[in-house]
Amino acid sequence: MSFFERLKTGGSAEWRAYTEHPFTNGLADGSLAEAAFRHYLVQDYLFLTEFARAYALSVYKSPKLADMREAAAGLSAILDIEMNLHVKLCAGWGLSSSDLEQTPPAVEMLAYTRYVLDAGMRGDLLALKVALAPCVIGYAEIATRLASRPDAHASSGLDAASDCGFGTLVAGGLSVHFLQELAHCIELRAEAFPISGL
Repeated sequence: MSFFERLKTGGSAEWRAYTEHPFTNGLADGSLAEAAFRHYLVQDYLFLTEFARAYALSVYKSPKLADMREAAAGLSAILDIEMNLHVKLCAGWGLSSSDLEQTPPAVEMLAYTRYVLDAGMRGDLLALKVALAPCVIGYAEIATRLASRPDAHASSGLDAASDCGFGTLVAGGLSVHFLQELAHCIELRAEAFPISGL
């Protein structure tokens, strides 16, 4: 069992409460209230801008050029692919770019993104990756679960993500790649600060 699987097992009730939240089930089966979905779309756009900042910070915090390139590729994917995909999805729900940019961020979104950026600013690349892990890995797990449901509702945005290949990226490669990056950061930390007896 991998380190992350052991962590998930140790906090299985909390992890399930997060990845199997009623919001995500309502998103998949179409029972989520439209107002809640539209709120989510706008806040997710605002979140993505902060997520991009976190990836920009990971470029700065990367100890090696190869790590910087990896982080820069992630930043480019967020800015050039994911943001465009999200704006297109929002437009389909009647939300303009100005709607997205002028809406105030929700306290919950600000709390998490400020935590991530603060962890990254105060710590090293590992601290930043650990702070991002619930989002990146959790989203991949949620996307995989919802996309496989036979009752997945077409208007949920899952179809748009799948059409652009994003669902596959998130569900497969991105979360695996993120775990590999996290393991690499842990190895770098272990090299810098060896612990005897382990």
